[in-house]
Amino acid sequence: MDSHSRPASQLFIPALGGLYARLACFAYPLVRIVAGLWLVPHGAQKLFGDTNMFAGAFDQMGLEPALPLVYLVGLVEFVGGLMMAVGLLTLPAAAAAATVLFVAVVKVHLPMGFMGDSGGFEYPLMWALLLVAIVIRGGGALSIDRRIWREF
Repeated sequence: MDSHSRPASQLFIPALGGLYARLACFAYPLVRIVAGLWLVPHGAQKLFGDTNMFAGAFDQMGLEPALPLVYLVGLVEFVGGLMMAVGLLTLPAAAAAATVLFVAVVKVHLPMGFMGDSGGFEYPLMWALLLVAIVIRGGGALSIDRRIWREF
């Protein structure tokens, strides 16, 4: 055995191997669907909630023009989240959402440190990086993208 090869990993419970093999094709779609659906309520808040409150917060962060940006971010989160969940135009939807989250990390959370429980960047950065992984991977086999087109 050379220094680059390793023996195949062994399952602690070999009897579960068949179950893992049958479910493996659902692992990535689950991640993509959950990531998309978890964005939707955030977008709904901005589109259907107190938009002036969000515009005030955007204005305080120096994000101008605040109100149009609130609507843009709301659309990215709401519509883009739904698109990612079903796997339609997954790459641009995930890229737009990752951009929104990277801006949130820098403009909102970075000054508060790492830990999420104190408002830090831990949680939004994790989601931004997850969305980057979705950009890299695309919609996957169980997506509308794959069914009607090639990946964007």
